[in-house]
Formats: sequence, structure tokens, C-alpha cells
Amino acid sequence: MQTSETPKTDDRPGTDLAQRSGGGGVTPPPSASRRRRPRGLGWMGRLEIAILAGPAMLVFIGFVILPVILAAYYGFFNWHGYGPATDFIGLKNYVTILTDPDFQEALGHNAFIVVTSLLIQGPLALLLALLLNRKMRGQSVIRVLIFVPYVIAEVVVGTGFSLLLATNGGLNGVLEKWGLSGLTHDWLADPNIAIWTLVGIITWKYVGFAVILFLAGLQGIPDELYEAAAIDGATYWQIQRRITIPLLGPTLRIWAFLSIIGALQLFDLVYIIWGQYVAPVAGTSTMATYMVANGRNAGNFGYGSAVAVVIFLISLIVALIYQRFVLRRDTAGALTERNAQ
Repeated sequence: MQTSETPKTDDRPGTDLAQRSGGGGVTPPPSASRRRRPRGLGWMGRLEIAILAGPAMLVFIGFVILPVILAAYYGFFNWHGYGPATDFIGLKNYVTILTDPDFQEALGHNAFIVVTSLLIQGPLALLLALLLNRKMRGQSVIRVLIFVPYVIAEVVVGTGFSLLLATNGGLNGVLEKWGLSGLTHDWLADPNIAIWTLVGIITWKYVGFAVILFLAGLQGIPDELYEAAAIDGATYWQIQRRITIPLLGPTLRIWAFLSIIGALQLFDLVYIIWGQYVAPVAGTSTMATYMVANGRNAGNFGYGSAVAVVIFLISLIVALIYQRFVLRRDTAGALTERNAQ
């Protein structure tokens, strides 16, 4: 005698899905990433992006991309700035640039300024930022005074220092009045110290920007970390070395990037203080001053365009290398956080 039994049902989640799918395994529920898959932008979204980003893109293309393309084009010609460029000379301008000792010397000056700016401005600005981050009397006034040199126009700074540091200028006059005649120098024309004079002027001019940038980064560090470290018995310098500097790392790396690019493209202060003739003799010429002296002022705009392209390529390569090996951790973290949302 056969007896009919009611089959037992399995109440485990996913069993019904497995049975309906025809497989023996349990089909997992849809993942959260699939449920949260963003929808594509409609025509309204694309129109909004075009309206908001379109003007900026046009300005960027007209004042950045197009000049670079035209400079690269004219760099292949012996062009004097008027009429069509017809005297095609190929890579001759670029070969001349890379083999010219004056350009190599100017490139070395830029590299020297890059290194000294990082080694002098960075630690100095960090110490000032740590000092100004503590509560003290007149804190706001000191911050303003440190930041003031950065907002002064380069023309004013260059003119002022050229008068102050001249052979018969104010600095030598003060030293002689104090009986320190042995310390007087030709601060601007002596090749042994002129480059250090330039580094000092750059430090005075731009250290305030680094201080304000570091202060902004310090504001983002929670006070609870300092309190916990103090409770554990850490000293002030241990706290700065173990907590402040590591958490300030992204700000330090961004400042270093801006400092490197600015040093590679340095022009205005050198040209105002030393000019196109004194700078090479004094050992303060840069790639930008070399470009103006041998391009525009020499009436050889094709050669000057080629120098501009070389400066652009050097800056671009340095920026890509820096982003690849230094800023990678910051950009990767930003992309990871965005993808996790």
C-alpha cells in the first residue's frame, strides 16, 4: 500500500530561486552594486554639463591648447614673427636648443631653484605653520604679515629688491654704517652669490603661500588625536612627527607640486631684477628668460616657439612623473572613496 506524503518545503532563503533556475546550487541575491547601478545621463543632464562646462572648455582650448599647437607648428620654421611661416627647417631649432650651453645652464638654474625651494621653503613654512597654529596673542596679525609678500605684484618685488641689493643700494649702505663693510657684496652681479640672492627673494615672496596652505591642512586634523597622544605620554615633537606630518602629507605633496612647476616656469622676478643681459652673466638665467632673450627680443619667433615647446614638455613630463609616483596615493584614495559611494 502506497502512502502519499506531502513533500517538505525548504524554508532556506534562495532555495526557491535555485529550483526555478534549474541548477543545483543556491543563486545568490543580487549584489548591492547591481542594485545601485547609476542610470545613464539623459539629454537634459548632458545639456546641463555642456552649458556649465562649455565656456570654460572654450577658454581652455583657446588660451592653452591652441597656443601650444601653434607654438609647436612655428617651432619647425625659421619665422621672424610677420607674414606666413614658409622657411621650413624641421627639427633644427630643437637640436640647437638641446645643444646650446646657454640653455643647458638655464635648465641647471631651474633645477637648482626647484631643489632649494623644496629644501628651504618647505621646512621653514612648516615650522611657521606649526607655530601659528597654536593660540597666541596677535596670531591673526602675524598670519597677515607673512602672507602679504605673496600678494604683492612681482613687478613691485623685483623693482624693490633691485634697488635694495644694488652695489650702492640700501643693504650695503646699512652694512657700511654699522661698520660691517667686509660683508658688502655685489648681490646681483656676482655669479657666486647671485643665484642664492634669487633663492632668498623667492623664499621671501612665496613662503607665505606655503604657510597659509599648511595652516588650512592643519585645521582638518581632529583635536582628539592630539589629546589621545598627550594622554599616552607623547611629547610635542613626537606628536608632530607621528600625527601631524603624516596627516598633513596630502597638503605637503600638493604644495611641492605647485612649487616645482612654478620653479620650472620662473620668469618675472629674474627678468625684472637682472634683465636679459645680466642674468646669463650673473648665473641667474632660467629657461623662460632664455626663451624671451633668444626668441622675441632676437626677432626669431620660430626659435622662441621651439623653446616654449621644450619648456612645456619638460614641465609636462615632470608633472606626469610626480603624479604617477607621488600623488598616486592621494588620487587613488579619492577614486576609491568616490566608487564606494
